[in-house]
Amino acid sequence: MKALLLDYASYHIWANEQFYKVLRSLEDDQLKATVSSSFSSLFATILHMWDAESIWWQRVQGKSPVQVPSKNFQDTPLKAMEALLMQGHVWKEWLNAKPEEELLASFSYTNLKGQAFENPLNHLLLHLYNHGTYHRGQLVTILHQLGHTSIPPTDFIVWSRTVRK
Repeated sequence: MKALLLDYASYHIWANEQFYKVLRSLEDDQLKATVSSSFSSLFATILHMWDAESIWWQRVQGKSPVQVPSKNFQDTPLKAMEALLMQGHVWKEWLNAKPEEELLASFSYTNLKGQAFENPLNHLLLHLYNHGTYHRGQLVTILHQLGHTSIPPTDFIVWSRTVRK
């Protein structure tokens, strides 16, 4: 299980890096342009992705209440993407150091509504990486709405064929 999770962690970082390369080619007004999606812009979607990864990280570290990074974020969309990338590396380093049996253990946490839950830690990680995949799909849709169609593929199998080998 740990080897698979490490693959997902590596894939997740790689896929986010592919988007970072695309987003660097856009102007701030495009990154902040209002679109029809779950979130109002590329920037808002990136902030949500970063918030989620940061909040889960804080929960795993035993912090309560958690801080939502976007609430006080005053920098550029690219800085938010860089923070998301950095958070991905933090997760991977933590995962790499974690014994496999700890990944199978239950993890208790409270959501933002104050509700208590308990899940296996490995399920949390699968959720985290699935969440990233879901929202990268939204980034593609938003980019298409903004007229950008030259987006590199970020499917797991593409990572497996080209990066993992």
